[in-house]
Amino acid sequence: MTQAHVNITIIGAGLMGHGIAHVLAAAGHQVKVFDRSAEALASLPERLAKLCDLLEVNQAINDRITAHNNLVEAATGADFVIEAAAENLEIKQFIVAELEAVIDPTSIITSNTSALPITRIAANARNPGRIVGTHFWNPPHLVKLVEVVQAEKTSLQTVNKTIALLSGAGHRAVHVRKDIPGFIGNRLQHALKREAIALVASGICDAETVDDVVKHGFGKRLAVLGPLEQSDLVSLPLTKAIHETLMPDLDRTNTVHPYLEQRIAEGHLGMISGEGFRKWTQEEADALRERLNNFLVAQAKAEANTDEQD
Repeated sequence: MTQAHVNITIIGAGLMGHGIAHVLAAAGHQVKVFDRSAEALASLPERLAKLCDLLEVNQAINDRITAHNNLVEAATGADFVIEAAAENLEIKQFIVAELEAVIDPTSIITSNTSALPITRIAANARNPGRIVGTHFWNPPHLVKLVEVVQAEKTSLQTVNKTIALLSGAGHRAVHVRKDIPGFIGNRLQHALKREAIALVASGICDAETVDDVVKHGFGKRLAVLGPLEQSDLVSLPLTKAIHETLMPDLDRTNTVHPYLEQRIAEGHLGMISGEGFRKWTQEEADALRERLNNFLVAQAKAEANTDEQD
């Protein structure tokens, strides 16, 4: 069944906002993009055109996207508003208040946040039942997962409508039933990072070795075999036996790891400073970004071809 096209407003024309706009316009929806930055709006058409070139899709998609510097103009008549502003609680709460003064009572407000609890974002809202989290992954036009987060007062109808919209736009929209910091994906990702940092800090190995073990070991199968699928595959008794040996020895640091704090204090900020956990030349950093982008583009095209065949 063809999904009905709706009016969507994106708050924020940055990296995430313009990618989300492309995804929804490609699905046939009319999309308005609002930003207070004249520079961000001025560069929006060029960035959207580059996405179409990258994915080898028709530039006519961008005819369904318009840029706006007036919030009332951008949000009036929207069925869905997706907030993709900075990762700052006060800013997001301010935007929710602005939107509630403008949009229809039945319109849905979603917040694209990586870790902030949606319940806190909706804390001062007049109608928190229509506010839901939509954690897109970066870049949203290539990584086709979105976590739909049900806050304490989010209605199930809001969740279901949001999942239907994003599923219809080609994303795997998953339901996060309880609103916790980091949701699902970032909790898993940063649990891995905590242990990775602890291994390096303890002198078990260097950072390059950690990355090699992930990329060339269990990371090879993660795209087709999730952690609980893998447990079922090898059997739960074997998983239990490994846990009996391993769990008492895993890192339990419950704050930012001191080694991470130390690296930052010493000015080792990552690729932007030439060194983080590893040392980077500009050429190495650029090559890594290109490899990642090429890999994600190839995956996205392969998935699109599979969908067309289905």
